[in-house]
Amino acid sequence: MSILFSPITIGGVSLKNRIVMSPMGMNACKAEDGKVTNWHKIHYPSRAVGQVGLIMVEATAVSLDGRTDPDDLGIWEDAHISGLKELVTMVHEQGAKIGIQLCHGGRKSKVPGKILAPSAIPYNENSIVPEAMTEEQIREVIVSFKESARRAKQAGFDVLEIHAAHGYLINQFLSPLSNKRDDKYGGNLEKRYQFLKEVIHEIKNVWDSALFVRISATDYHPDGCSINDYMIYGKMMKEQGVHLIDCSSGWVVPPNFPESPGPGYQVPFASQIKNEVQVPTAAVGIIKTGLQAEEILAHGHSDLIFIGQELLRDPYWPKRAAQELHVSIDAPPSYEYIWNK
Repeated sequence: MSILFSPITIGGVSLKNRIVMSPMGMNACKAEDGKVTNWHKIHYPSRAVGQVGLIMVEATAVSLDGRTDPDDLGIWEDAHISGLKELVTMVHEQGAKIGIQLCHGGRKSKVPGKILAPSAIPYNENSIVPEAMTEEQIREVIVSFKESARRAKQAGFDVLEIHAAHGYLINQFLSPLSNKRDDKYGGNLEKRYQFLKEVIHEIKNVWDSALFVRISATDYHPDGCSINDYMIYGKMMKEQGVHLIDCSSGWVVPPNFPESPGPGYQVPFASQIKNEVQVPTAAVGIIKTGLQAEEILAHGHSDLIFIGQELLRDPYWPKRAAQELHVSIDAPPSYEYIWNK
């Protein structure tokens, strides 16, 4: 039996397989109101038809001024709930579970007006200088994460993921490259974790299903966070009841990745955190084939496989993976006559 196509339960949520559609920015809300569009209703359910076990909806803005782009999907007001609820229903009808990723862009927000960050340090030489957040502003953003989680629960999502990676606001607090504060939210590793700690705490007051956190497991910078720092952060998350750590990397400062990152280049981060922190993890990044995904799981490197670009190229990637692994999987009823030939 293939591990990739075996069921798993994480945080009380049972998935039919280990394949997850990775959250990716779609920038499809052209009205700039953050509401679900017909495009979303085609995009996500089609991957559920393709037999993905868990659909993770894109980075979704918890506040109007925290959008990473003006056309981001939003969850900052109750008016968003009905569209998200319809999307959840459509995915559930196709036999998949669905999650949503909550995000605040911080200094990487590309919206008119002021932008907020832990410290008044721009992302790069072409970025505007953000406003260093007051403790009152910090509290307001924490509440926006909590209220967004409440809306996600009302919409019926199965999984919630906190976006603490890729240089967005929470990642900015975690990294010494972007956090130069000398109050309770900065100065050492434990204080840099304080913002995420409070976000998790408040979310757990209103959310009782599976909770994931996406991290950038290294900053790829000698003065930034390394995997060793994230081992400590991982232990803190585990103690707070986070059910899975989704292991990505980079982007808190302008990218300085390996020149040509190879397939599965982030898998070692997921493996180290899984096996040393003893918490479930997800592997993501240049995972292209079913054989590759199966090998990652078989060696105990992660518990879930997040697939991004390959699912944009092929909504039926799970079928292709099953063929590679010589595994028979259920077909959507209307496709049975051709999938089983």
